[in-house]
Amino acid sequence: MEHFFSSMTILPRKTRLELLAECTVETCPIDSSYYFYRVSLAANATFIALFAVSLLGFLVTYAVTRRATAFTFAVSAGVILEIIGYAGRIMSWKNQWEENGFLMQIVCLTIAPAFIAGGIYLCLRRIVYAFGPENSRIAPETYTRFFIPCDLLSLLLQAAGGGIASSASHQHKSTKVGDHIMVAGLAFQVLTLLIFMILCGDFAMRTRRRYKSLGEAAFDQNPHFVTLRHSMKFKGFLAALALATICIFWRSVYRVAELAEGWSGSLIKRQWLFVGFEGVMVIVACLALNLFNPAFAFSEGVTGLGGLGSKKKMKKQREKANEGSSSNSDVDGGLKSSV
Repeated sequence: MEHFFSSMTILPRKTRLELLAECTVETCPIDSSYYFYRVSLAANATFIALFAVSLLGFLVTYAVTRRATAFTFAVSAGVILEIIGYAGRIMSWKNQWEENGFLMQIVCLTIAPAFIAGGIYLCLRRIVYAFGPENSRIAPETYTRFFIPCDLLSLLLQAAGGGIASSASHQHKSTKVGDHIMVAGLAFQVLTLLIFMILCGDFAMRTRRRYKSLGEAAFDQNPHFVTLRHSMKFKGFLAALALATICIFWRSVYRVAELAEGWSGSLIKRQWLFVGFEGVMVIVACLALNLFNPAFAFSEGVTGLGGLGSKKKMKKQREKANEGSSSNSDVDGGLKSSV
């Protein structure tokens, strides 16, 4: 074995890679593979099963409720990519020196949480409407108009970086350019999530202060929202959304640190870190959103104000209310004059 690898070191790079491609667990040391460790079949099969259950949950919930279309599309796309990514890791378990499985998992598992984050961002403006736009420092629609483009930019950077790195790897060239672009996309995702959490915290504190000074008058008095705010399912939804946000943020910070070292850094060589900070964090976020899916836990908000064009809807409601009050005053005036 030592003679085999010592002879490989004097060969050209392409020939060395071709020889490594012929390796098996029995013939080559495990640290010469793409992973530097023996990929766990049990862990990756478990993640595939859990993500499959999560995907089924999102699809069944949408089929039954027909609500939260954009949210369902975003998180389902993320979960599908997670399943593909872990399928790539199982492919690698069969042959850890085979490139396709490694590239499949590193690209898909890197970009998948960006879709889940997008689904989380879509929920905030609806929460603002449920409590009352007056409690927010900025207009509810601004949250979507800011965070969704940021999420798309992060996704594009990660996807482009993954594509460039994958192409370079196939051509036996350095993957550093693609790696740097992927890390830039991940870092931008971390920054976006951090801003999101800061604004959520600011909204929560402003809402609490107004409630202490005004009581229930600080909130929107729409009967649907009043009922919603006092329901346990809505409180569970808020907790689940907070948990999912923290999990995706923690995972993204870990992946920035991991990929910043390249594909042969110290962090990427530790499977327990990947399982704990990548797999567990993301599946916990998905299952939390499954249990308190906004399609049923936040149904009044999903079907009411909070969607695109909410400002126009509110304006029309005010106009109708003003028309109704003016017509009533005219009737009252006529009655008084006749008396």
